[in-house]
Amino acid sequence: MDILIKALQLILSLSILVVLHELGHFLPAKFFKTRVEKFYLFFNPWFSVVKKKIGETEWGIGWLPLGGYVKISGMVDESMDTEQLKQPAQPWEFRAKPAWQRLIIMTGGVIVNLLVGIIIYAGIVMAWGDDKIDPIDVSAGLSVAPILQPYGFQSGDVVLAVNGEKIEDALDVNKEIMLRNGTTFLVKHADGKEQTIELPEDIDMKLFKAGVMLPFNFRIESNAVDSVFSKNNSNANGILFKGDTIVKINGKPIQYFDQTVDALYASKGKMADFEINRNGEIITEQIKVKEDGTIGFKPNFTQLMVDTTKVQHVNYGFFESISRGTSYGMQTLGDYVGQMKYVFTKKGASSIGGFASIGNLFPATWDWLAFWEKTALISIILAFMNILPIPALDGGHVMFLLYEMATGKEAPQKVLEYAQYVGIVLLLSLMVFANGNDLYRFVFGG
Repeated sequence: MDILIKALQLILSLSILVVLHELGHFLPAKFFKTRVEKFYLFFNPWFSVVKKKIGETEWGIGWLPLGGYVKISGMVDESMDTEQLKQPAQPWEFRAKPAWQRLIIMTGGVIVNLLVGIIIYAGIVMAWGDDKIDPIDVSAGLSVAPILQPYGFQSGDVVLAVNGEKIEDALDVNKEIMLRNGTTFLVKHADGKEQTIELPEDIDMKLFKAGVMLPFNFRIESNAVDSVFSKNNSNANGILFKGDTIVKINGKPIQYFDQTVDALYASKGKMADFEINRNGEIITEQIKVKEDGTIGFKPNFTQLMVDTTKVQHVNYGFFESISRGTSYGMQTLGDYVGQMKYVFTKKGASSIGGFASIGNLFPATWDWLAFWEKTALISIILAFMNILPIPALDGGHVMFLLYEMATGKEAPQKVLEYAQYVGIVLLLSLMVFANGNDLYRFVFGG
């Protein structure tokens, strides 16, 4: 049932976005008196589920849910129907229109997807408001990944500003460091002292390769053992049991889970001294810490994260929602572009996903807020992906049009046709690779 609900949300979301994207091509084409032969939701090789001709356009729904298309007369597109291109250009054809009109037609879908994402975000904050927590309200500070601590960060810190810009939401610091090239951090330590910390420019890639995507988080006041993966260790004199409470590690009191992580990270590959409360009795154990900084136990996370009760809910009026939605939409676009640098790494390439990964963005229960949030995100992603200068995508057509406008010469018809073939092969290969990754993860885990 969970898979079905996710699939239904994905299909509905993509259907809305595909239809609106194609309308972005259809409307300017009609405005410039260009004939549109077909308008389809989903692809229809060999047959259509539904089709009806209205005027000069055939409207339909295909059976292959991989997108949709509009077939514009006199244009080399994914249908690869070039017969009409062998005839003299007709006034109603795409190729007969001025380059600037063709450019508007081709960018229409991308512009619509970007606007739809912004409008949805504006609608979300107007209907549901927004939640944030001011860094100064985080009384316990944030947990900090051990990999950042050699640079001067400590668990219990809060980040007040990045690159000179004030942080509005405490956890936005993760986006600043991973997606927005944040390198200069104004930090307030637990003792109240402020410090400016400079990080190397490649810190984002170091964190990514180490698998640390959330270097900062709310602290969890938990030092109780929920379960033990390995009851013993040949290199250890002591063991943990379910129900134990860790009091100290190497003499340092433990209150938050991140303190346990820090202590184990500092003792990688060594013996660590544990003081444990076991059934009301304080005992000491020496336990060997593995090279990855773990000892094979799961903490009890039933407690809430500290300070989450201080999250402030903000409501917005109509005009405020438009401003906030625009800001949020453009930030989302910027963040998505920012994460593309990770794709061109071995770890990043293996994390690329297909339809299953996209479907997993949606919750297992129907939630309209989550549905519209994910739909807005996908719309922004579609805008960016479609404008990439890859033949067969809108951006590929735009690339040739810009060449024509700059040189005053149209690209040869054969070049457009061969480029379209190359683009189709590239896109199909990427689709196979992405969905293959999904299948691999499903079969082998990860």
